[in-house]
Parts: sequence; structure tokens; C-alpha cells
Amino acid sequence: MAAPSRSVRRRSLLATAWDLAEVRWAALALMLFAVGGIAQLAGAPSPVWWALYLACYAAGGWEPAWAGLQALREKTLDVDVLMIVAAIAAAAIGQVLDGALLIVIFATSGALEAFVTRRTADSVGALLELAPDRATRLDASGTTVGVGVEELVVGDLVLVRPGERIAADGVVVDGASDVDQATITGEPLPVARQAGADVFAGTVNGTGSLTVRVTAPAHDSVVARIVALVEEASETKAKTQLFIEKVEERYSIVVVVATLLILGIPLLAGAAFQPSLLRAMTFMIVASPCAVVLATMPPLLAAIANAGRHGVLIKSAVALENLRTVEVVAFDKTGTLTLGTPLVADVVALDATSVEEVLAVAAAAEQHSEHPIARAVVEAAQARGLDVPAATGFQAMPGRGVAASVDGRPVTVGSPLLLDEQTAADAQTRVVAYEQSGHTVIVVTIDDRPAGFVALTDQVRDTARATVERLTGLGMSNVVLTGDHQIAADHVGRQVAIAEARGGLLPDGKAAAVTELKSRQRALMLVGDGINDAPAMATADVAVAMGRGGSDLAVQTADVILVRDEIAAIPTSIALARRAHRVVRANIVFAACVIVALVTWDFIGHLPLPLGVAGHEGSTVVVGLNGLRMLRKSVWRDGNIAG
Repeated sequence: MAAPSRSVRRRSLLATAWDLAEVRWAALALMLFAVGGIAQLAGAPSPVWWALYLACYAAGGWEPAWAGLQALREKTLDVDVLMIVAAIAAAAIGQVLDGALLIVIFATSGALEAFVTRRTADSVGALLELAPDRATRLDASGTTVGVGVEELVVGDLVLVRPGERIAADGVVVDGASDVDQATITGEPLPVARQAGADVFAGTVNGTGSLTVRVTAPAHDSVVARIVALVEEASETKAKTQLFIEKVEERYSIVVVVATLLILGIPLLAGAAFQPSLLRAMTFMIVASPCAVVLATMPPLLAAIANAGRHGVLIKSAVALENLRTVEVVAFDKTGTLTLGTPLVADVVALDATSVEEVLAVAAAAEQHSEHPIARAVVEAAQARGLDVPAATGFQAMPGRGVAASVDGRPVTVGSPLLLDEQTAADAQTRVVAYEQSGHTVIVVTIDDRPAGFVALTDQVRDTARATVERLTGLGMSNVVLTGDHQIAADHVGRQVAIAEARGGLLPDGKAAAVTELKSRQRALMLVGDGINDAPAMATADVAVAMGRGGSDLAVQTADVILVRDEIAAIPTSIALARRAHRVVRANIVFAACVIVALVTWDFIGHLPLPLGVAGHEGSTVVVGLNGLRMLRKSVWRDGNIAG
């Protein structure tokens, strides 16, 4: 699996520059419109403000005009064409202000949409970089040969040195080490891998050396399947936009046909051209979707801005609308409900050894290790103010722990396998009980005798339980989906008041679980942080990623990003989305009623152009101001209360 090509990265940069250019053109159009309006109100000569408005046309209208021409070449008609025709028609009958306003609104909406809906293709390509391009293959004589990963076949033996990324999915046939599998399984700690254990491409080997027998070709590895699942789900999402495009095209055709009929029928009946044209242009203006567009976007964009001020990045108006429909919230465990870092929960001393001595000796032996458990033990000893003695002769024992000499005494810190048959039965029972409650246990031996053990846990976020309870109050069902073992999943589920917890899920298993939960006709939100969550995120109706600790792919795949990793903002965001929807619905009803009334008036009577413009733009201002109410700080505060 090769890394993304330079051309792919170049296309990404060009797409980003294009999105930013659209924003700049929309901002320029808005500025020209404002200056033109000021000049007109100040009594400047008409050529001055006409020139400013026409410049606004050019700045904000060239891109929709080009898109409209492209649509016409494909023999389709969309809102781009309608807006440009309406704006030109407005200028043709002397209402250049109205046309410029249409241009500004449409250009701004298009720029915002383009900016917040960038595709995740590059992040998917970046995922491929997890698996190395080359591997060290062992031939029949034991000689090592460097080969490209695409040359590996099932049955090949691969040597994985300390610190290297594993090149292919396989089974360990020789050696022992700790492997960081967080990118695949979401497990917070490296796991011991020895003969007979499965390993995955893209995971990081620890301090030991492994010989791995390849069980899957590169194109069928877990990492490759993640990429395929993300791309497949993204394509499925894109197809849902076809319905919107059909509605736009049909609406545009109806308005254009109606405008031509309003112009043509009176002319055929012998009416004068100028009054007929004026009436048709009036219809074009009052029937334009300006008010309807403004009825929808301002409340949604204002809600997005409000959420952004509170550390929640909602990528698009579509994502915000989908938030309100959520009925099931699926949480990843590690790094989402928990902090993703081990924490010493308890220290138990055996025989005559004190708790302080057990922890101090363990910290002494672990202080030379970079393992997350070692850091947790050292930090716990420092937090208790213990005097950690110096250690010599440090030695890592892959898959088992570490060994060192502390004050001249041999010390080992490692897995419960260090407990011997002579260890008291009650101590054995306590170790098993800790493990069954979701803890990781390390045993400390001094002079080759078990002196005690340390129980560690992945710390649950302080706000996790309150967040789940608020979601339940909003009518949500909650579930835990994790790659960690079932005991750990159940333990965290109990801590945060989630009854349903599913453990041992690989990335495709998480995606399958999301699909199964969605099959109950319920909209689902997936909250995660890792690359292993990306396929499930792409499958979910709404994907939420942790912004600080989340992987690049998770952040890019997500619809919503918690910038400060505050999951307590999730129920507030849902309440905000529901309120925004209520405002949108009220706006649309009001805007539609005004348009229907004005169009009906123009059909059956004679609607004066100034009154038509006043009614149309007046409704636009009303729905715009109503939507901007979503910017108020009290809206977020009310969402906290409602949550």
C-alpha cells in the first residue's frame, strides 16, 4: 500500500485554495454591495452606485454563472441559472439593488457550503501511510530480504524489529513484544503479543522482535478494509444529495416556464411589450427563492457559529439538521468515554510489605520505561510524595514486563503470570476480581517473591455519566462500542449508566454494529476518536470526533468535532439543532406564504413592482433576522438547561 501521490496532495491544496477563493469573492461582493448601498443612500450620482452594484454582480455572480452554464451544457436547469437570470432581469428593469442582494445571498451561501463540505479523500489516503511500504521477509534459509508489502503473500514470514510498524496482518510464530494496537482496536494500552497471537498491519511493535506469518495480502488487511469502508460509506452519503438536486431543477423549470408564459401570453393577446415585460420580471423577482434560501441558512449557520463559540465544530448545515433526528448515541470507549490514559486505581501489598514500598519499588523499576503503564506508576508514586530509589540493570522483558535492581535487590514488574503457586489464594482471587472489573493488573516481585500488585484503570471522564443521563433525558438510547475486551466494556458501561456495551469489535465490526442499530429505523450518532472508528463514523447518520485526542482521519470523517473533547457539549448540540429546526420550519412557512401571496397577486391582478420588491425583500429581512436570533448566547445556555 503506497502513500498518497504528490498529485493527490496537490489536488487537495488546489481544492482548499478554491474554497478559500470562493469565500474571498463572496466577501468582496458583500463589501461592494454595502458600499453601493451607502453611496445610494448618500445621494451619490447613479453611475457611481450602479457601477458598485455591477461590480458586486461580477464578484459574487461569476462562479454561479459559470456553474449555470455548465448545467445548461448538460441540458439541466438549476438554481444557479435561476438566480443569475433573476438578478440580470432585476437590473434590466432598473432594480439593480434587488439583483445585487440576490447575488450576495447566493454567493455567500455557496461559499460557506463549499468551505464546510470538503471531502475526506486525503485523510483516507493518509491512512494508507500507517502500513509501511516495505517489509523484511525471511526466506527458507533464514536470510532477510527487503521487499515491497505488495509482494507479500499469505504464508510469508516477516521479521518485525523493535519500534517498527507491522507490515501485514498475520500471526506471531516467534518472539514476544508489546504491540500498540490503538489504531485498529482502540485499546488504550499496548498488548502482549507472543506466539499464536494475531497482529495487524499498521500497528507499532514495542521493544521485542517478532516473526510474523502473513495471513492476508496487503489489499485485504484491516487497514485497507478501513479505507474501503470509509470510501463506500462516503459514496452512499453523497447519493442522498440527488433528491435535493432534482427539487432544485424542477423548481427552476417551473419558475422559468411561468415567467415565459406571463410574458408570452399577453403578447400573443396583443398586449404592449413594456408592461408585459415588467409584469414578467416582477414575477421573476417575487418567485425567486431568495427568501426561502435565507429562511433556511441563517438559523442553521447562526447555530453552527454559536456552537463553534462553545467548542463544537459542526461542519455543515446538513450535519446540524441530522443532529436533531438522532435517537441512538453509540460511544467509543477509549479516548471518548475515558481519557485513554492508564491511572493507578489501587495498590495492594502482600505479606509484610507496605503499600508505599510496593509502589516506590515499582516506580523505581519502571522509571526507565516509556510504556504508558510505567508512566502511570511513576506519576502515582510522585503524586503520593514517595521517595523513589534509583534502579540499575534495567531490562525490558517483552510481553512480561521489566526487571531492574533496586537497592541491590532484584525487582520485576509485569503481568500476573509472575504470581506463583505459593502466592496466597486470597491474593490470587483479588487479582482476578480486579481483572474482571476491567482493571489492568501488574505484579511487583522483590527477591523473586511477589510483594504486591498495582491495579490500573482507564479513567472515565468526569462528565461522561452526566452526559449520558442528559442524552437519556432527551429521549436517546445509548450504547458502548469498543475494540477493548467485553469485561472492560461492561465495566465502563456501568460507570456511565449505559446498559448495552459491545466489546471486542474491530473496525469493520463497529461499522456492522452501527448498520445493525440503524436497521431498526433509528437515526444514530457515533462518537469516537480513533482511526479504528472511521468506518463506523462514515456509516453513522452523524459522526462526532474528539478534536484534541482524535486521529486526523476521525476528525476529517466526522460531521461534528468536539474541539476541546468536551462530550458534555453533545446533548446541548442536539438541543441546539432541534431549536434551529423549529426556527427553520417557521421561516419556511412564513417565506412560502409571502411568495405564494405575491405570486398569486401578480397572476390574478397587477402587482406594482415596488410593492413586489418590498414584500419579497421584506420577508427576506424578517426571516433573516429571525434566523440570526440563534447567535445569542442564551440559546446555548437554554440548550444546556433543556439537555
